[in-house]
Parts: sequence; C-alpha cells; structure tokens
Amino acid sequence: MTVAAPTAETRWRCTLCGNLTRFDVTRTARVVEYLHFDLSGESKVEETEVLSETLESVRCRWCNAVDQVELVARPGAEEPAEESAEAGQPEA
Repeated sequence: MTVAAPTAETRWRCTLCGNLTRFDVTRTARVVEYLHFDLSGESKVEETEVLSETLESVRCRWCNAVDQVELVARPGAEEPAEESAEAGQPEA
C-alpha cells in the first residue's frame, strides 16, 4: 500500500494513538547524486536530484501501528481557495 506524502498544508497523524511527530518511513527512491571525491578517495554527496520516490509504508513510532496513518490539515494552513471563498459569502 502506498502512502500519500505530507504537503505544505497537511501532515501525518496516527489514527490509533494520535501521534503527529514520530514515524518510521519505508521508501524507495531513484536518485542522481553528484559525488565529489577528495585526493585521498573520500567522497561526499554535494547534490542530489530525486527522479522518483514511493512511500511504501509509514509506521507510528509510538504505538507501532502500520498503515494507520492519515493526512490531516496543518495548524494555520490556508484553506483551499473554494472553501475560503464560500466562508466569506454572507448567508441568504
């Protein structure tokens, strides 16, 4: 089961215990990395480009629940444009 990633307006929440902050995430990523090697042969990643990424599972770190994570609105996140427009309409 793939899991949706949080966005600027959403975050994860465990439906069993309410955890909002600690999760173990299993993901598969395809990346291009720019490696810089010094003269002794030690390398350092200086740039990373993510070509594709799949979140495979998210496990709650507090209660160990797997696949019990949902997306919820972040506090202070702006409402979608249509909801904001409706909220400003006077009732008839």
